Amino acid sequence: AVGTAQRRAAECRAAATTSENRLTLRLADDARLGDAAREAEGRLARIKAEADALSAVLAAAAKSADAAGPPVLAAVTVAEGFEAALGALFDDELSAPIAMPQASFAGRAWVELAALRDVPSLPVGARPFSEIVGAPAALARRLAFAGWVEDAETGRRLQPLLAPGQRLVDRDGRLWRWDGFVRASESRSAAAEAARHRNRLARLEREIGALEEAARRAAAQAGAARHERETAAEADRRGRAELQSAEAALAAARAAEADLARHALETEARLAALAESAGKLAADLAETAALCEAVERELAALPEPLLAHAALDEARELATAARAADTEAKAAIDRLDRDAARRRERLAAIGLEECSWQKRQEGADGQSAALLARRAALQEEMAQLAARPQAIAAESERLGELIQAAAERCRDGADALARGESARKEKAEAAHIAEERLAQAREGRARAQVLCTGAEETRQRLAREIRERLDCAPEGLGDLAGVGPDEAPGNPEDTARRLERLLREREALGPVNLVAEGEAAEVEARIEGLVRERTDLREAIARLRRGIAALDEEGRKRLVAAFEEVNAHFADLFGQLFGGGKAQLEMVDDEDPLLAGIEIMASPPGKRLQSLSLLSGGEQALTALALVFAIFLTNPAPVCVLDEVDAPLDDANVDRLCGLVEEIADATQTRFIVVTHHRITMARVDRLYGVTMAERGVSQLVSVDLARAAALRQTA
Repeated sequence: AVGTAQRRAAECRAAATTSENRLTLRLADDARLGDAAREAEGRLARIKAEADALSAVLAAAAKSADAAGPPVLAAVTVAEGFEAALGALFDDELSAPIAMPQASFAGRAWVELAALRDVPSLPVGARPFSEIVGAPAALARRLAFAGWVEDAETGRRLQPLLAPGQRLVDRDGRLWRWDGFVRASESRSAAAEAARHRNRLARLEREIGALEEAARRAAAQAGAARHERETAAEADRRGRAELQSAEAALAAARAAEADLARHALETEARLAALAESAGKLAADLAETAALCEAVERELAALPEPLLAHAALDEARELATAARAADTEAKAAIDRLDRDAARRRERLAAIGLEECSWQKRQEGADGQSAALLARRAALQEEMAQLAARPQAIAAESERLGELIQAAAERCRDGADALARGESARKEKAEAAHIAEERLAQAREGRARAQVLCTGAEETRQRLAREIRERLDCAPEGLGDLAGVGPDEAPGNPEDTARRLERLLREREALGPVNLVAEGEAAEVEARIEGLVRERTDLREAIARLRRGIAALDEEGRKRLVAAFEEVNAHFADLFGQLFGGGKAQLEMVDDEDPLLAGIEIMASPPGKRLQSLSLLSGGEQALTALALVFAIFLTNPAPVCVLDEVDAPLDDANVDRLCGLVEEIADATQTRFIVVTHHRITMARVDRLYGVTMAERGVSQLVSVDLARAAALRQTA
């Protein structure tokens, strides 16, 4: 049964290890696939949000178009990377709709005209812009005179070769026109932004389909991993339960084996004693039979019955006396053997004591020599210290003189320091006045620099506004206004009205935010970061809550299982220690096992069930021991130390405690180390260790193997 239980426990232990490893792998797979699924969902959500935003922007642009119809930009497609080139080529003209040639309309519009015949070809090195753009026929004439180049150097080189009406652009939105106009900076027009948004939206729509399929696959894999993890967890719980039952069966089998072994040893001892008695009886029987035969022969040889009877009685008396003498002789021999064995043991003990005393004598001789050497060293040191007071007095006088001289130097230094401090203060005041003057001068210079910088910025801003609004340098304002260099400017009111009219025409074109792309990019980056952080936080919170719930659930299950096992052991051990009665553990104050308290209820024989605090001191001690051993049986250890656990108990309870410790030791194969002063406990252990003081100040460790002593006594 022990072999079968051991094999079963080994199989369950291996199965539990395998299931635990499988559960660990499944947990890792579940976490990895869950993170992948959440990452795919988050990426899909971010791309969908960006696509929705782009759709909303394009829809808003379409709503704000002219009433004559949708802008021509809605029908224009351009290759990716050429959006800035498209915006540089058309500026904001693509926001105008397409109108019929004979239709009447207000505002701006594109009219479809017949294609030109003799269109000049582009210079060598420039490629037609119509290759990279798809546009309605109304834009054919503009596209016929438009080309694109790879870099700015090529554009500058080919500009002088352009025919009237031709234009060149590059990917970055630079423009070179046939009439000499050059836009060397990157163009940020609404058309370019709209084209870029449309291309980006098309690319996002393609990515959304692939990401949705990837998200579905990731979600399916995460669900499968979660199912496998739950299956592995259930298998791990079943394996642990089987392992506990197998270990309990193994412990029961080992206990039964120990009981059988003890009964076998007792039976073998009894058999040996009976065999020895049977041998002696057989020898006596043989001897008696031999005597009887001899007597019968003698009786047969006797002539007269009376004489034979007398001889038989005499022979019987002689035989009885011989048996008594033989018994006494055997007893004397046994006594002599025991005396000889005791003398041999005593001689061996005396030899050991003699060796011990020799070692002590050697140690005492060494210690005595060390003490003599120490005394000589102390005497030498005392002789050296005898002259030390005079040297200390001389050194004190010399140090006093040095202290007096140092005090004089200290006073001189203090005077010099005071003079230096006053001079430093004067210099510091002068430096402070100079620093204030320097600060005032620096402030005046800074104010002048600020005024100069402001004036320069105002001049540059005015020049930039003149160039942007009037497309000419500030020096050309007179020519633009029709005023010569030597002529006085015209009527300011006419100029103001003209300016207002021009501004209204400019405002009719619609405002152009030149930094809208940068601001939108910053806002999108911030929104994307915030959405990503919010998603990460929600995922982390969800994972943390799931982990806490899983840990709480596993903790409740393990706590309830351990509590039930400890409660069962506690009830059994309480009955053994008290010789009856009952005891139990109860969870109080909360329904959740993780938050509940534990109340110890006990009912010794003849008493009602009550709390541990209402029992006497001895009953509390026994109940506490039962609980400690119940917890120990739930998770046995190879070694257990008991320190004065029998101190508050009487002899009967100490005997029960010792019996319980022996049973637990046989069942769990645990070595118990008991620190005690009780005679009953010391009599029940296998080996005693103690410290004795044979002489004052000298301790010696003593050990006694009681099991061997009992065996020797039985043999003797």
